[in-house]
Amino acid sequence: MSWKSLSVFVLVQLGIGVLPVSRADDWPQWRGPGGQGVSRAVDVPIRWSEGENVAWKTPIRGLGWSSPVILGDQIWLTTAETVPANKAEEDARRKATTNNQPLEFVGKVMLRAVCIDKRSGEIVKDILVMTDDNPDPIHAENSYATPTPVIEGDRLYCHYGTHGTGCVDTTTGQVLWTNQELRINHENGPGSSPVVWGDLVMFHCDGSNVQYVAAINKHSGEVAWRVDRTGELNGNPQLRKAYATPLSVEIDGEAQLMSPGADWIYSYDPVTGKENWKLSYGQLGFSNASRPVFHDGILYLCTGFMKSRMLAIDCTHPNEPQQLWTFAKQVSAVSSPIVVDGRLYFISDRGVATCLDAKTGEPKWQSRVGGNHWSSPIYVDGFIVFSSKEGVSTVVRAADDFEIVSRNQLDGTIMASVAAVDSAMFIRTDKAIYRIE
Repeated sequence: MSWKSLSVFVLVQLGIGVLPVSRADDWPQWRGPGGQGVSRAVDVPIRWSEGENVAWKTPIRGLGWSSPVILGDQIWLTTAETVPANKAEEDARRKATTNNQPLEFVGKVMLRAVCIDKRSGEIVKDILVMTDDNPDPIHAENSYATPTPVIEGDRLYCHYGTHGTGCVDTTTGQVLWTNQELRINHENGPGSSPVVWGDLVMFHCDGSNVQYVAAINKHSGEVAWRVDRTGELNGNPQLRKAYATPLSVEIDGEAQLMSPGADWIYSYDPVTGKENWKLSYGQLGFSNASRPVFHDGILYLCTGFMKSRMLAIDCTHPNEPQQLWTFAKQVSAVSSPIVVDGRLYFISDRGVATCLDAKTGEPKWQSRVGGNHWSSPIYVDGFIVFSSKEGVSTVVRAADDFEIVSRNQLDGTIMASVAAVDSAMFIRTDKAIYRIE
């Protein structure tokens, strides 16, 4: 047994685990217990609306696209409140940027963590984690609280990209530490969510100016390691940024952090940050915002903007990944895929859903669902749920044949991903969070 295998064994024996320890009815991180969008909930409704199957609806102050995380009776999410920039300041900052995207400039941002009682929907804690008096601009469709936090025991780890990372005691509401030293130029605001592994909170820092991966000690808030990306990137700084979230996996007893950046997928040792290997996408792939999924030794990832492709990479050969197949028709640039029962599901930004054979990449079906999609889908109780910016969640049967079971409209915009525990789904819009049951 190698020392890395031994460290994984010891962590598991101590109950720490490679991923946050959770019960079957918890949702501790973005995309659930395994970080791959698969829920163990049963008997959830497949039809809902503002007037049907809503157990409660709770308005949330500010704006955030972070998804809800759940532990016991606590639901946590992050949000941001802003103070407008004055006209002269905004004009000067807008003139100085080379980013041609629609940007919003603010004078100050207050970054918060909110706790909702899972049973009643009551807000029980609303905590100011940190402020930034000189925040970067964000894309008009983004928020300052887009990364999803991680909950583990009585700790909530909140990440707001370049604006900082913080730890909240979920029992007392006390902010235990903050770290605002890891700065980058996102260009469009934060997107990548953190991962907890052992004693570390790890996240991507892929800006237009610098590209690296960092780990913070979850007890002290101090930087444990920082590793620069090594893959050669495009000469245009606007094509070097990425917003993807890493995935912690185990291969032959070895823990690896699968980490998509611009143009390259990397594998790192989560203990030290040492690069195990990297593999080029083969063509331009940047501003990728999805999280990869991993099944039977194969990693599936979307390459991002310009012309997104789905790559299937065999990771079972030590430090020698092999690309198995590529699929390039209507692949998502933002939302993440799902693997269930040998099928790979995903939806394009423009609302075309696809099901492939996960081993071969051969299509089983591809059909237009409609709407515009940034939210990552989930699998729950035999169904795939795709949620759109327009507030419509389309329920599709997880099967070899395409079948829409229902379309469900809520007020507002859905950018966050759905969480599903027990017999309920929790859906966040730009206005509120709902318990669907």
